[in-house]
Amino acid sequence: MPADRVLPSSEAEELLALTREIATAELAPRAAPAEERAEFPREIFRLLGRSGLLGLAYPEEQGGGGQPYEVYLQVLEELASAWESVAVGVSVHSLSCHPLAAFGSERQRERLPELLAGELLGGYALSEAQAGSDAGALSTRAVRDGDGYVVTGGKSWITHGGEADFYALFARTSDEGTRGISCFLIDGEMAGMTPGPPERKMGLTGSTTTQLHFDGARVPADRLIGVEGQGFPIALSALDSGRLGIAACAVGLAQAALDEAVAYAGGRRQFGRAIIEHQGLAFLLADMAAAVESARATYLDAARRRDRGLPYSRAASIAKLVATDAAMKVTTDAVQVLGGNGYTRDYPVERYMREAKVMQIFEGTNQIQRMVIGRDLARGARG
Repeated sequence: MPADRVLPSSEAEELLALTREIATAELAPRAAPAEERAEFPREIFRLLGRSGLLGLAYPEEQGGGGQPYEVYLQVLEELASAWESVAVGVSVHSLSCHPLAAFGSERQRERLPELLAGELLGGYALSEAQAGSDAGALSTRAVRDGDGYVVTGGKSWITHGGEADFYALFARTSDEGTRGISCFLIDGEMAGMTPGPPERKMGLTGSTTTQLHFDGARVPADRLIGVEGQGFPIALSALDSGRLGIAACAVGLAQAALDEAVAYAGGRRQFGRAIIEHQGLAFLLADMAAAVESARATYLDAARRRDRGLPYSRAASIAKLVATDAAMKVTTDAVQVLGGNGYTRDYPVERYMREAKVMQIFEGTNQIQRMVIGRDLARGARG
């Protein structure tokens, strides 16, 4: 059943109704076949762009939807409940626009409406093979050469790799540790950049993930976002928002698994009655429902802090941790509710379970989230 939401305005209610309509009519019927064939749903992103759903959290004057983050995240959740790969893609696209929107020059931001309109799709090129959770250790280099930069190196685990029309690229411009990283907005078909083959993943197969190889790729100097050496704080500021996006996606996935489990338990009969009426199973479903609603409340609290301009980094890490752990447990329990059927591809819960695992890994592993939370607590203890 649809999530019971308390929304801040009638406009938000209409937006969520539109999202649910699109999710039901366009996403849900295509999800399983596309995931089975590992097909990238490019036309779905164009549809979402034309519907105004790709730039919701950005101001209207920048070409966005001017929605508060608490509304944008609930839109993401609705999309995720129908098709997780698409919801993750929307979150990554929004993340890839953040450096330009928040740190770009006035002239650079003139391009933002084009990026948010939906015909273009973004990627976020931060991670490397030896610099995943430790983003400050990246080694891809951008060397100044006349009126541009020459980029050499490689990026790993890039969502929309080879499919994106533009990327937010983070590369080293000096050897000063985290102060030597810079951010660039690059074109998706730039000469000297080659995507690797899609990774063979256990889930989210409709979301293409590749490496990106740079062999003397030339980036014009006017594509530098901010100033040299500002890339690391740009990346961290974007990741706080990105973690909330993944939290919302995880809750949508968990909601879908809960709905499937409840529907199955209501229709399956054992010992003369629906199995949902057996206390052992009813309690399991109750715990699943409690986990979903608790995770939703956690990400909404963080979003409301962000909307009010309050510090929210710790709240974002808590939301990502709580929501993705909940998604892993709820999807696993959904398989248990369906028994042997849950272990087959005739039912979607086995796919939900496979998709949930990566939620605990990307946008900072859940071990990293615990480090972030713990360090914040330590700072508070020191006064």
